[in-house]
Amino acid sequence: MANKYLHSFTKGLLIENPVLRLVLGTCPTLAVTTAAVNGLGMGAAATFVLVCSNVVISLLRRVIPDKVRLPAFIVIIAGFTTVVQMLVKAYLPDIDKALGIYLPLIVVNCIILGRAEAYASKNSVGLSALDGLGMGAGFTAALVVMGGIREFLGSGTIFGWPEGGLIPPITIFVLPAGGFFVFGMLIWLTNKLTVRLERDETRRETAKTVCAACPNAAACGLSGKEEGGHE
Repeated sequence: MANKYLHSFTKGLLIENPVLRLVLGTCPTLAVTTAAVNGLGMGAAATFVLVCSNVVISLLRRVIPDKVRLPAFIVIIAGFTTVVQMLVKAYLPDIDKALGIYLPLIVVNCIILGRAEAYASKNSVGLSALDGLGMGAGFTAALVVMGGIREFLGSGTIFGWPEGGLIPPITIFVLPAGGFFVFGMLIWLTNKLTVRLERDETRRETAKTVCAACPNAAACGLSGKEEGGHE
């Protein structure tokens, strides 16, 4: 049971990262990541909406008629998007100005609607909340990393602080072309890392299966190396 809850949270961090693996939410990802703080603000707002909408949709999953489930999901998501938009306008006006139209457009973000349809409408409240939190954390991390790289290389700052003149600013990185380049490189790096992790996991599972079936496992000493796998 614990593994099920852990998997619901961790899968969104890397293996099913909504931006770098599933390639969802590309429009706000490219638009707002000219600075790391913008990515953090957008990610935090989307995570709030993800978790809250997942919880409510999971609670109402047996009440909402199947024929109107998508309009109902959008209404729920729109409600929480309005709440977060009003909070940002009131307390973080600079972030609101930087995010612009992409903050209210959270309501049609395919990550949020996709998790509502694919997960929250079919699972318990606890699992749905962890799924939203994990997907939101993965989305936020991708935006912050991408925004940090673009800001560092394109503006010579990081979270608004000067980086000390290590390299001269390369303006193209805060332009759309630089955004696409950084986005592509991060997707490539994430895919390489994910493939390696999946291969290591397969080796561990194979080692456990082989050692469990081998009558001489204890004698040969390989049973103690299950976590590392056989060479």
